[in-house]
Amino acid sequence: MSENGDIWTIGRILKWTEQYFGTKGVESPRLDAEVLLSHVLKKERIYLYVHFDQPLEAAELAAYKELIKQRVNHVPVAYLLGQKEFMGLTFKVTPATLIPRPDTEILVQAAVERLRGREKVSFADIGTGSGAICLSVLSFVPDSTAATVDISQEARAVAEENAESLGLSERIVFFTGDLLEPVKDRKFTAILSNPPYIPEQDIEGLQAEVRCQEPYGALAGGKDGLDFYRRLCSEAPVLLDDGGFMAFEVGIGQAKVVAELAEENPLITRTEILKDLAGIERVVIAYI
Repeated sequence: MSENGDIWTIGRILKWTEQYFGTKGVESPRLDAEVLLSHVLKKERIYLYVHFDQPLEAAELAAYKELIKQRVNHVPVAYLLGQKEFMGLTFKVTPATLIPRPDTEILVQAAVERLRGREKVSFADIGTGSGAICLSVLSFVPDSTAATVDISQEARAVAEENAESLGLSERIVFFTGDLLEPVKDRKFTAILSNPPYIPEQDIEGLQAEVRCQEPYGALAGGKDGLDFYRRLCSEAPVLLDDGGFMAFEVGIGQAKVVAELAEENPLITRTEILKDLAGIERVVIAYI
């Protein structure tokens, strides 16, 4: 891609980038090209279609080229933008945090449905990352409060920024530590978690942008992917109020095993499994 003597219009650069991304194995070449150029131009994507013939300024072209270079090196679009949409809200993300996925909205929606209408709702989000789960629930359940834990100080800092930007800082407390340890003296209406659940031997098979860019500690769940569920199912129920529940996102094929782990705890009276939009069992809920 050369600027010398060439006029790079929006339409031309998008077409070139789409083809280049395609040769490099980028999964959504046209979409990524548009999203990144919109970011550089600080415009909505629709602007690109209306201004196809607009030439790019040298500084815009240079900034876009840098993003292209990073994208073909498997840096996820969300990290390049520094943000990700989730549940209709905008969250800051960095390489210290997992990028929120649409599948996780199933967990949030399940929690919101079961918490709305209750009095004095207090819940915990274990392994909070960017704070997408807990802050979304707070947004949709008025008057609720939350405690959130992450072992990463860097991730906690991102979650605190997101709480501030969403105007939710007054309703949430943040802890840095190992799973339930920082909140073991508290009681909650619900305990939510999207813990690391990928079996260690499966990490190598992940897409390069996940395997090489997202935090390993937020992905790997031990030899069989169930390490964190074993601990949560053992330690979480005693922290629940009467009528409370715990809800976890799970990986493909893990739901029944995680439900069985929960049922091994004598405080759990029943479990429920929810499917995502693709029909995959995605969320396990256990009630006391």
